[in-house]
Amino acid sequence: MSQLPAEEGLELQALLKELLRSISDRISGAPSTECAEEILLHLEETDKNFHNYEFVKYLRQYVESSLATVVEAETKNLTRREQQEQHAIGSGHDAVIHVVTRRTRESAEYQEMMQTLKNTMITVVEALISKFEENQLKKEERHKEKQQSVSQYTDNCSDSDSSFNQSYAFIRQEQLQVLAEKLDSSRPKEVRWEALQALCCAPPSDVLSCESWSSLRRSLCAALSDPDLSDNVLQYFAKSFSSSPLNVTREIYTSLAKCVESGFLTHKLSFPTDSVGIDINRPEISRLLKQIRLMNDFQKEVTTFWIRHPEKYMEEVIESTFSLLCFHNECGSASPGTEKNLEPVHLLALLDVKATWFKKWMHGYYSRTVVLRLLERKYKSLIVAALQQCIHYSDSCEHFTNETTDPQSVEEQNTGSVQRSVYSRKELEYAFFVHSLCVLGKLFIYANGRKLFPIKVRNRKDPVSLTKLVVILINVIYQHPKPHGDTSHTDSLSPSSLVMEMLWMLCERTECAAECLYQTPVLEKLLSPVIALLNGQQVKLKSPGATLTLIADVLARIANSDRGLSLFLYEKNLVLAQSERTFAADVVAQFTLRLLSNDLSSLSESDVSRTLCGAFIFVCRQIYNTFEGLQVLRPYGLHEALAAAWKKTSSFSERVPTPVPGATAAVSITELQNMLIWEETLLDSLLNFAATPKGLLLLQQTGAINECVSYMFCRFTKKLQVSRCEKFGYGVMVTQVAATAPGVVALRSSGFVRALVVELWSTLECGKEDIRVVRPKTTPMDPIDRSCLKSFLSLVNLLSSSQSVWELLGQQPLANKSEYTLREMPTSIPDLIDRLIAVNSDAKINSLFHYEQSHTFGLRLLSVLCCNLDSFLLLESQYSICSMLLQSQKENVTELDSNEGEFIIDSVSVERNHVLVRVGVVGGPSERRLPPRALQEGEHPYPWPMFSSYPLPQCYTLDPPKIQHTSQDSEIGTFLESSMDTQSVDGWMQICQRLYCKSLTSRPGSLTGNVLADLLEKVVAHLSSSASECFFSPALYKAEEKSVSSVVLSSVEQLGINTCLRYGSYLKILKHEAVHGLMLLIKHVKIFLSTQRVKTSSELITQQDGYPGHDWLASTVFLIMAGDVDRSLRLLVNLSSLLTSAFVWPARIHASVHVPVEVAESGIHPVYWCTAHYVEMLLKAELPLVHSAFRMSGFTPSQMCLHWLTQCFWNYLDWTEICNYVCTCVVMGPDYQVYMCVAIFKHLQPDILQHTQSQELQVFLKEEPIQGFNLSNYLDFMEGLEHRYRNLILTDMQCCSQDHLN
Repeated sequence: MSQLPAEEGLELQALLKELLRSISDRISGAPSTECAEEILLHLEETDKNFHNYEFVKYLRQYVESSLATVVEAETKNLTRREQQEQHAIGSGHDAVIHVVTRRTRESAEYQEMMQTLKNTMITVVEALISKFEENQLKKEERHKEKQQSVSQYTDNCSDSDSSFNQSYAFIRQEQLQVLAEKLDSSRPKEVRWEALQALCCAPPSDVLSCESWSSLRRSLCAALSDPDLSDNVLQYFAKSFSSSPLNVTREIYTSLAKCVESGFLTHKLSFPTDSVGIDINRPEISRLLKQIRLMNDFQKEVTTFWIRHPEKYMEEVIESTFSLLCFHNECGSASPGTEKNLEPVHLLALLDVKATWFKKWMHGYYSRTVVLRLLERKYKSLIVAALQQCIHYSDSCEHFTNETTDPQSVEEQNTGSVQRSVYSRKELEYAFFVHSLCVLGKLFIYANGRKLFPIKVRNRKDPVSLTKLVVILINVIYQHPKPHGDTSHTDSLSPSSLVMEMLWMLCERTECAAECLYQTPVLEKLLSPVIALLNGQQVKLKSPGATLTLIADVLARIANSDRGLSLFLYEKNLVLAQSERTFAADVVAQFTLRLLSNDLSSLSESDVSRTLCGAFIFVCRQIYNTFEGLQVLRPYGLHEALAAAWKKTSSFSERVPTPVPGATAAVSITELQNMLIWEETLLDSLLNFAATPKGLLLLQQTGAINECVSYMFCRFTKKLQVSRCEKFGYGVMVTQVAATAPGVVALRSSGFVRALVVELWSTLECGKEDIRVVRPKTTPMDPIDRSCLKSFLSLVNLLSSSQSVWELLGQQPLANKSEYTLREMPTSIPDLIDRLIAVNSDAKINSLFHYEQSHTFGLRLLSVLCCNLDSFLLLESQYSICSMLLQSQKENVTELDSNEGEFIIDSVSVERNHVLVRVGVVGGPSERRLPPRALQEGEHPYPWPMFSSYPLPQCYTLDPPKIQHTSQDSEIGTFLESSMDTQSVDGWMQICQRLYCKSLTSRPGSLTGNVLADLLEKVVAHLSSSASECFFSPALYKAEEKSVSSVVLSSVEQLGINTCLRYGSYLKILKHEAVHGLMLLIKHVKIFLSTQRVKTSSELITQQDGYPGHDWLASTVFLIMAGDVDRSLRLLVNLSSLLTSAFVWPARIHASVHVPVEVAESGIHPVYWCTAHYVEMLLKAELPLVHSAFRMSGFTPSQMCLHWLTQCFWNYLDWTEICNYVCTCVVMGPDYQVYMCVAIFKHLQPDILQHTQSQELQVFLKEEPIQGFNLSNYLDFMEGLEHRYRNLILTDMQCCSQDHLN
């Protein structure tokens, strides 16, 4: 078989052509010829349709017909020989196939078949190539006939789709050599054009790897300058960019860059003048513009793959780009005396006005490092030119300020036009300005980019620093503000929008903002118009209202950061009037107040809009919602001004009549909507005072707390963000508000409490109705299911403070119905307690779908509530919680009818047992043992004894500490005994403080018993007898026995006395008969304090009848004095005249006449708005991780401080540490109360961070005692805090008095 028939050859051509068409996508996607060959060789492995191709079927049939006789003969021979020799070949079908195949390939028939097939296929392929070339030439001739001259910039664009996805035709090296010779610049244009057409059809990989590539590249670059050949060259370059690796395309790119540079040198194009613009349809400009566009497209795409190649390739691309853009240095066009030339960067700015290419290059570290290195070492002139352009534009803004022509219309005309071909000088300069601004803005972000500054520029004596450049850009805002609310399509390219976008970007990056924005010159520039207006001067602003609104936006973002806020508060760098320097916060506050009162004569009424006023209120809001900021702004009474403006707006909106059809409206709908928006703005601004404890007091005094909380609840339910500068929602603010009596009443009035209870019940009992039940819900393994955890923590936050519990539960009986319907849902906290906690009837049990889970949830909530002793006393006095739990335990036995039944151990009984122990045993971490809630493995899963009656088993109490009641051989004890008359000894208090600190650190156990009692008694007597130390007016108390005996103690007070007696008996300080002494002391104190309380008209329950709760300080003093009523009463009476009593003795200052009336009626204690306020402030400064943990958890340190301090750390610290707390506050000063709380948080920091991650911070701090805390270990830390903060804290503490309030 020497040759196939002619008809079979034609058939084979058709079959091969069909195969190539089927796999054309795979071949065209191959980066090189070698890869295409690999694809064809492995086609059977990768193509599931391989055996269905007609060409493959033909080959299979041809092989079978040629070799069938040979294969059959060899198979018979092997079979015959195998039968004769069983072991000759080896067994197995595969072995037979292998031998037959080998012998067939060695046969003469196989060699003849292969030779024939090879010759035939060569003939077929050559015929196909010949036909392809003929068809291609015909297409080119037809295209040439139809082709017309290029009329628009977008026609035949170098990166258009026509240059991609071309059909490949394999080409030989000899042909490439011929093409290279034809492309020589000495050849006729028609020959070169035909060679270019052929080259465009060849695979770029073949062309770029041929030996003639160097001469080809030179010829292609030369052809770029020919108008008739340029488009074809660009088409080939675009095709190469899209299908070749970087090691190949870099050569094309660098060649293209050199060609562009050569084109600018050749044409020496002039920059447009004021009268004559630049026409991009001019052939030389159009040609350069297309070349630069192709480069720009490659610049933006190359970042996606250059990391896969060596760095040197990327560096060549970057360096060739920078070299082209720095072209202006060589031609000297920037000289003042010469005509300015058009440069490559100008055309690049027209094509990519926002420098997207540079942003992409700076995005990745791999390329950014090279870019910054080259800019620093070789191409810094590129940054100099960009900086010079920004300065030039800023100067031109000032030049045109007083002219009628608006330069801003330049960019608006530029961006608003479509298919334009002529650009004026100003438009080109503005495009260059935008491009330069975007390049500089990207450099600002990175540290190495900022290191390029300061930069020396022309016509400026001093180098331009980062700060100076920001000041220059702010000047652009002053001259070209964008009117507020303008949403036109040109807004994104307006000068103010671009500069503001850059400033926003700087504000979002801490390090960047610290170097560029948080500087005195920047703040001076931003506030210079504000200061001028405050001084009654006219400001040279194009649109004062719009400009000042933009200024306020930047100021708010600066004030939102710690570093920026310190610039407002602590740097006295602004001259306001009469050469007196003041703080930026003062300037903003004064300007805001003037805006609210419309007292700015220099501004017209149209400029003083609500938008402008709201913008500056927002700046103040960023300041006063911080602890240190509120301290500075409080004297300005901004909360009162906002409240007055809100009341005025609210009353006006209420007077607007209801619209009647046909009648003329007194107020337009738009104006009414604006009024409502303004009212919400004022409410929102007032609400943000609640971000801090002291701010919440100010909010309460405005009388708008109910409306503000209702507004917050409305946004809270919609899950809206607090503001654009806030990272967290309203969770922290809700918790802060809920810590106070007026705050929780406002939450209840707004519907927040009801919504919280309903949401909890829906989750706990009903589940989500919108979820399709595919499989039954799994039984929760945790006491609090994850679906209910959020509601549980919200309830804990709401009921954390005893003040809140009293307001929500005080005088509220439980329903205790005989029947509950399944559709009946609780809507209040008493309802929730009735259904989930006080489950004492079959009706309540049957009303729960998930009794065990729901009741366990209620008991867990009860456990957290009872951690607050005052809350527990209220629950016990109103609902007899303990009796109810004991009865439930009594009924939860295996044999109910007999007394020999064992307790049933389940989640409910274990939880009940835990609550009963928690409320029945008083003591710190080393004084009581709380049973765990988890069961153990083994025979006894719960080894802790359960009980159904008192007394509790002894295993829940630990050995009491040994307290020395007699005087010990200590230095401070000797000092106290020797100084009988404390007033006669100079510096007695200082000596006492020194010895006290020494005793704490050297012998902490010595300050117990009589030594402690003597120390407190003598220090208080000494201070109360000193006129300088006596803060409140000295109290003269002498009660008659009849009046004392007539005092009736409330059930809460009686329960508190019993609790105190149990603790005293455990400590072996009190005897059984001490109950009468403690009751007598409480009665005396009640009479004494009642004479110093104001008569309030408040409707708060906590303000109705004395102090809500038990007097834990009086009980503590009674224990310290070992049950001596006279010493205890004398100490308390003397203590009442000291400033310390206002903070360590909550009952003493409650509704006291010694504080301002508005504070006394507020129901907010100084421990909250002063001590807790400064604890949070110090945590933010000293323990930022702890402060952040609280913010993330939605809990507040102030709530925990209020909890600890109200009950004198009972159940949280051991007795010795409780004594040290009281003694330290009395001896060292009331501000040590703040320092001790901060020290405790420092001690708990690891636990706080851990439990924040597990979302149980609130429960941990509430339920767990403070393990391992010793005040002596943190005394040095507290003394350091005193050194830094005493002046601030002690001064503010003194303001709690009516006589000392400023």
